[in-house]
Amino acid sequence: MKRLERKNYLDWLIRWKDQQIIKVVTGVRRCGKSTLFSIYQDYLLQNGVEKEQIHAVNFEDLEFEDLTDYKNLYRYIRDRLLPDRMNYIFLDEIQHVQNYEKTVDSLFLRENCDLYLTGSNGYLLSGELATLLTGRYVELSMMPLSFKEYCTGLDEDSASLGEKFERYLRSGSFPYVLRYGYGEREAREYMSGIYNTILLNDIVKRLRVADVNMLEAITRFMMHNIGNRTSPATIAGTMTSRRMKIDPKTVDRYIRGLTDSLLFYEARRYNIKGKKLLASMNKYYVCDVAMRNMLVRSRDSDIGHILENVVYLELKRRYAEVYVGQCGADGEVDFIAIRDGMPAYYQVAQTTLDDQVLARELGPLRQIKDNYPKYLLTLDEVFGEMNYEGIQKINVLKWLLS
Repeated sequence: MKRLERKNYLDWLIRWKDQQIIKVVTGVRRCGKSTLFSIYQDYLLQNGVEKEQIHAVNFEDLEFEDLTDYKNLYRYIRDRLLPDRMNYIFLDEIQHVQNYEKTVDSLFLRENCDLYLTGSNGYLLSGELATLLTGRYVELSMMPLSFKEYCTGLDEDSASLGEKFERYLRSGSFPYVLRYGYGEREAREYMSGIYNTILLNDIVKRLRVADVNMLEAITRFMMHNIGNRTSPATIAGTMTSRRMKIDPKTVDRYIRGLTDSLLFYEARRYNIKGKKLLASMNKYYVCDVAMRNMLVRSRDSDIGHILENVVYLELKRRYAEVYVGQCGADGEVDFIAIRDGMPAYYQVAQTTLDDQVLARELGPLRQIKDNYPKYLLTLDEVFGEMNYEGIQKINVLKWLLS
């Protein structure tokens, strides 16, 4: 099985090479951060860097257990530095090192140290980066495989595009599932391990959650309701109606844990006319649809929300900001994506071959009177590519591969 290059992420590392700034790669567990570092180290070796210049420590490897003490870590790296050449330092899963910032700060002071960090726990790493590494870092938020990356990694090309997409939704987007050709059953077992590790290690321990069953019930509720507007008060009310009493503040705390661990992404609502973020009733999307389907029994009616989830993740890869668009009192555009201050609007539907459905999906886009791009993404193959007075209808699978 060939190793996926993850070109966009690799190009980001190459662009920041030798810059006097700390490079931090964050992402959900098992999304490929360690493999990315390995690919980048191969790139360095192929482009004039000697093996002795690369110093890599993975804190999930028992061999480096003693280095989880920041003083030991600093001495270990310091004693291996080459004084007359650039040193490339990779600290993988840095969250295992208490007070890691002290080691990083000391190495950062040296002009011949190029620092790269990864961490799985977004709450531990991203939540503290601004405080601990103020103004000295750039962050790359890594995600599991896109559909395009998934298709690139498939050994066989005989399946149709639709068949590949169905497999992507069933087996998941985590690189190891594709790399080792896991079947659906093995993929579910693998994802179950990731899910339990995130819940127990990244959330329960960090937030000191006493009622794990309640946390899991809320997680399943959020997975069941991807793409629906919700709030801590709404979830608390639902749990209470199921005789699982909890207050909105605790729900909010659990939601923060689920998003900080990068199991979920929060899509805030954006008032298009007023050009401002709204405070409540946001939407949540899961990092991997197959993991959601593993935990929640899917219905035929879910395909619209599943498709919406996939599109949201792809927009997160392509744009700096992605929101749910609010236009007027009741109108809603699925997504407004912004890059360099320039918006683009996206509506997502399983099919719009029915005239009433088409009118409903085009309606919110037509309410927006600016001249920025507007797209309608569907699974339609017949009439999959259309133009409705400037609104581009595109087949979503072709768009995912573009």
